[in-house]
Amino acid sequence: MARYDFRLQRLFVRAHLREGADIDLDREQANYLLNVLRMEEGARLLVFDGENGEWLAHVAPAGRRACHLSIVEQTRPQTPRPDLDWLFAPLKHARLDYMVQKAVEMGVGRLRPVVTRHTQVGRVNVERMGANVVEAAEQCGVITLPSVEEPVALEHLLDTWHVHEGGRRILFCDEHEETTNPMAILSGLERGPLAVLIGPEGGFSKEERAVLRSKPFVTPIPLGPRILRADTAAVAALTIVQAVLGDW
Repeated sequence: MARYDFRLQRLFVRAHLREGADIDLDREQANYLLNVLRMEEGARLLVFDGENGEWLAHVAPAGRRACHLSIVEQTRPQTPRPDLDWLFAPLKHARLDYMVQKAVEMGVGRLRPVVTRHTQVGRVNVERMGANVVEAAEQCGVITLPSVEEPVALEHLLDTWHVHEGGRRILFCDEHEETTNPMAILSGLERGPLAVLIGPEGGFSKEERAVLRSKPFVTPIPLGPRILRADTAAVAALTIVQAVLGDW
């Protein structure tokens, strides 16, 4: 991936970007640039829309509460969405925010909340997850936004996996795996479409683990000799998978 200029502010915009375009910002984004960042006429920033790459833009204020951007030139072309799914039991508020942001940084292409027997969160705020995806992408130079899907029950996910996912393999992070070394298992797998599955704070039930282990498209992997919190396990699992089978 081409490097981007860390010195410039980045902003996601819901507009079709092209050379020479003028983009009107919504009130919240205009206030952020003009009154929070104190940007003035001609200030430079990077913008992206998730479909047409990243662009250099100049700020053109229209009073204290409105402004538009003049799109100058493309700085990076659009990149394909990473072919890595993140399946996770939702956590509460700040910890879920953290996990979503780290998943974006680690190169996930799709976030899929999965409801398990021990999931402690009754309602998943998909809109808030989407906002965290955008924030992480703006801060870390990501051009292609991962998609965020509605929650699905683990049982339904597994029953319909072959219908919707074809040959995508699920890497099931299992603290009860006999070995503690995930590298040996991962290095023996062929490269291809992958999904990483992390359970809730209470872990998977005995019945859920049995069903997961019975599926030919599921490979259990450990995450070392210690029990990790779910948000810590997310970062650990994605790091290992990206290093062995991903785009690292």
